[in-house]
Amino acid sequence: MDDILNLSKAIYKVLDDRKAQDLVVLSVKGISPISDYFIICTGTSTTHMNALADHVRKELSTIGVQLRHKEGKETGGWLLMDYKDVIVHIFSRDMRDYYGLERIWSDATLINF
Repeated sequence: MDDILNLSKAIYKVLDDRKAQDLVVLSVKGISPISDYFIICTGTSTTHMNALADHVRKELSTIGVQLRHKEGKETGGWLLMDYKDVIVHIFSRDMRDYYGLERIWSDATLINF
């Protein structure tokens, strides 16, 4: 198992521990020029979305993995966290349905942890 997949698994566990909904990991290796994995989840509220993002950032920083970039506002319904080879997408239910990343990246491989 490679380091990037292990990082994806660690992020998945943090999000799962914090009750992220509809958690999905997609391998986009070879089909996305920006990343190897997308982790997509839904928060139940703006407070929950923000807590998910904060917890991921804090937990990863304890193992020496720094957030490169964060975009979006929880009030906008979509937070994006860039860890270079792993991109975390935290959505509100409405925005997840609207953007449909799983549909857009349907060529991606679903990873089960």
